[in-house]
Amino acid sequence: MMLRFPAPSLKSSPLLPSLSSSSSAFLPNSRSVFISMETRNSMSLGRRPNWVSTISASSDHHGPNQDRNFRGGESFFRSILAAMETVYLKRNPTAKAILELVRSVDDDRICYDHFAFRTFGVNGHGIDSMAKLFLDFGYVQREELRFPAKKLKAFWFSPPNVPYSDDGGGVNGPLPRIFISELLVDQMTPEAQEIIEKYTKLSGNGKMHAALASALGCLTWEKPSYSDFQQLARESEYAAWTLVNGYALNHATISTHRLESHLRNIRNLNQFIEENGYKLNSEGGCLKVSPDGLLLQSSTVADSASFEFAEGVTESIPRSYIEFAERLVLPQFRTLPEDKIEEIHRRDGFEVGNADKIFESTSKDQLTRKVA
Repeated sequence: MMLRFPAPSLKSSPLLPSLSSSSSAFLPNSRSVFISMETRNSMSLGRRPNWVSTISASSDHHGPNQDRNFRGGESFFRSILAAMETVYLKRNPTAKAILELVRSVDDDRICYDHFAFRTFGVNGHGIDSMAKLFLDFGYVQREELRFPAKKLKAFWFSPPNVPYSDDGGGVNGPLPRIFISELLVDQMTPEAQEIIEKYTKLSGNGKMHAALASALGCLTWEKPSYSDFQQLARESEYAAWTLVNGYALNHATISTHRLESHLRNIRNLNQFIEENGYKLNSEGGCLKVSPDGLLLQSSTVADSASFEFAEGVTESIPRSYIEFAERLVLPQFRTLPEDKIEEIHRRDGFEVGNADKIFESTSKDQLTRKVA
């Protein structure tokens, strides 16, 4: 069994937030690349330097000390990811079935592109509450993405540079990126704010243990009432989902280009999934493509499950879904032989336009849509 180290990559620049409203492609680290005043000025005016969208940084290189420190706790960290995955697969039969289908074709090796979580941006229950675990284990916060219509913002986090075995897959393979979003609660109506603040305040110090709640599959606040769930759903389906699912893994994403079979092409994978009777999120088309054409994504529609609310009434709620992502090789690396291409040579980051449509995987419209 051979151990592999992800190729060292370049950190993103702290100057990037002015660019993050549309895309989260990487910039080189400002400590290693001199940025001229002309470039700084163009960035402050929102003009993208021509190297902004060409640098990939799938796994960050932090130097031998930090990597060694991570490896000391690697088994523990991967066990946490495995616990989150276990809860996710137990609750979401579609995700479990599709993983088994793909493994049946692809010799059991599936790698995750990213894990995603949803949070309430109030009373300390937002992005930071879930991010702490990943930052403690060497992840690096990257770019911010904004979704004004949904009243959301998000950050994604790149994994540390650690070895993995060629035959390692799932949570034992390359560490996934992490995507954490939060509802901008202060932009909601007073009624919705009151509901959300009621539950998050009841949570007490639960916000300090978001990752534990995710791994255990439990809420950090009291079981919600059906009337509160309905009220939030009328205003924000994201808010209603988070009220009943809390810090649960919202979706795991298969890295299609790491597959060995014909399913490495996401279009082939989409066809394969639909032929096996599963419904894809059709918002904006089943295949979501970034403006640069280098990030291709699709997802299933979320599973539904019965949930007993505080009043004792049992109703159906949306759970989670599974996503697929193909990251194409960046233009400057397309002449590389295929066996020399690493993750660092591919498009990295996330795209607001794609993610905005992927969010709809838990929407009522998608859940109730009939397949033609």
